[in-house]
Amino acid sequence: MNEYDDEPELAGYEPLSGRPLRSARKVRMMRAVVILGIVALVLPGILTTYSLAKSTAGAACAANVAYRVPSAKSSSARFELFGPSGVGWVCYSVGAYGGDRRPVAPLGLIPTYPTPAELQQLTPGDPLNP
Repeated sequence: MNEYDDEPELAGYEPLSGRPLRSARKVRMMRAVVILGIVALVLPGILTTYSLAKSTAGAACAANVAYRVPSAKSSSARFELFGPSGVGWVCYSVGAYGGDRRPVAPLGLIPTYPTPAELQQLTPGDPLNP
């Protein structure tokens, strides 16, 4: 009685003699190609998203500084992990108040251009009050 009687598609199959199908070098090469392919697919999306967020944060920060701190010479938007308002983009005024760089507004993780309702004067108790 043949051991493959219940599986006709395996009739005549003889297993390999313990040798792997692919060499270790070929397996390493295939892994490297797969990793490079994944990086090539993901990296452009990450770079595009960062570039868009940076330009949006810069425009939103310029509007916030122009409205909230008119004496500032310029504005600066930075992505911070441990900023005054947590993770996300933070807007700073540059050159006002004796040349200091002071936080003006949190822009969030995904910055958006502020609406007129969001462009309001800071209150004295606001933690981001320059």
